[in-house]
Amino acid sequence: MAKLLAGAVAAYALSPIDLIPDFIPVLGLLDDLLIVPAGIWSVLKLVPKDLMSDFREQAAKLAAQPQSSVGLLFVLAIWLSLAALIGLFLIR
Repeated sequence: MAKLLAGAVAAYALSPIDLIPDFIPVLGLLDDLLIVPAGIWSVLKLVPKDLMSDFREQAAKLAAQPQSSVGLLFVLAIWLSLAALIGLFLIR
């Protein structure tokens, strides 16, 4: 049930179709501000506590692992190269 609700919340958050359209002042964005956090809270309440603690332990282990500086430099090089190419095309 938690997986289905999580999928529904993600679909609603990413969907261009809202209960109240975004062009309506204040209310259009307010529904997203209320529905998405309420959905996330509901999903967290549906996940069993022992399973959630296992997930938190796995996340802590992954966070403690060393990160790759080479990978960071590779990604930055790609982004900078793309920015330079876009800049060259815009200058012409």
